[in-house]
Amino acid sequence: MNTRLRRTAVALAAAAVLPLALSACSDNGSDSNESDSAQEASAPAADDPGTGSESTASMDKPFGPACSTVPTTGSGSFDGMAKDPVATAASNNPALSTLVAAVQKAGLVDTLNNAQNITVFAPTNDAFAKIPKATLDKVLNDKAQLTKILTYHVVGKKLAPTDLAKGSFDTLETTKVTTSGSGESYTVGDSAKVVCGNVKTANANVYIIDTVLMPTS
Repeated sequence: MNTRLRRTAVALAAAAVLPLALSACSDNGSDSNESDSAQEASAPAADDPGTGSESTASMDKPFGPACSTVPTTGSGSFDGMAKDPVATAASNNPALSTLVAAVQKAGLVDTLNNAQNITVFAPTNDAFAKIPKATLDKVLNDKAQLTKILTYHVVGKKLAPTDLAKGSFDTLETTKVTTSGSGESYTVGDSAKVVCGNVKTANANVYIIDTVLMPTS
C-alpha cells in the first residue's frame, strides 16, 4: 500500500512540474525575441544612397564640368580656396586670371575680400574672350563702366544651388540678376551657364560661369 501511495505522489509531482517547465521555456523564448527586437530597433539604420541627407550632402559640394580642372591640392584647390577671401581665392585659379585683372583695375579687391556672406558669379577667361577685344579693352580702361559690370556679378548674400532654381536677386550694382535651372544645370541671366558651381571661399559662394553678365541699365 505504501508503495502505491509513493508512486501516486511521484506522478502527481511530475504532473505539477511539467507545466511550470513548459511555461519557463515559453518565457525564455519570449524574452529572447523581445531582446532581439529591441536590439534591432536600437541599431542605427544603414545609410541609404537615396536618402535626402546624402542628397543634401552631395549638393553641398562643387559641381559642374569645369570643376575637374581645379587642382586637387594647394591654394588653388577647393580646400585651399575655402581658406581665402574671394578675390584672393580667385587669384589662385588660372581660369579666372582675366576676372582677377579686371577686379584689380576696378579697385575692388579689398571690397570683395572684406565683404561678408556674398555670392560671386565669376566669368572664366573664355567668357571674357567672347567679347570683341576692342570692346573689352575699352571696358577695362573705363573704371566706372568696369565697376558697374563687375558689381553686377555680386549678390549680397550666400546662395545655395537650390536658390538658383528660379531666382531674382539684387546685385551690388543695384539691379537684379535672374537665375534658373535644377540639379547641376543652372543659367544666370539670359545665357550664362554655370560650369563649376557652389565653390566655397572664406566669405563667399562662387559660381563660375561661361559668359560675362551685362547690366540691363
